[in-house]
Amino acid sequence: MINPDELEPQKAKVAPKNLEVMSVGDLRDYIAALTVEMARAEAMIQQKEAHRSGIEALFKK
Repeated sequence: MINPDELEPQKAKVAPKNLEVMSVGDLRDYIAALTVEMARAEAMIQQKEAHRSGIEALFKK
């Protein structure tokens, strides 16, 4: 029998960067880049939730 969990694609885990070798300026740039990426992910979450809400409203009528 097939386990449904085995059908799910495995997500690759990103190894954390070695912060010890980064300068203060590099660390600030890294934080800025992560902040931009977090905002992009949050925007996508909002977009997907709005889409799902619209679909749910369509089928509830």
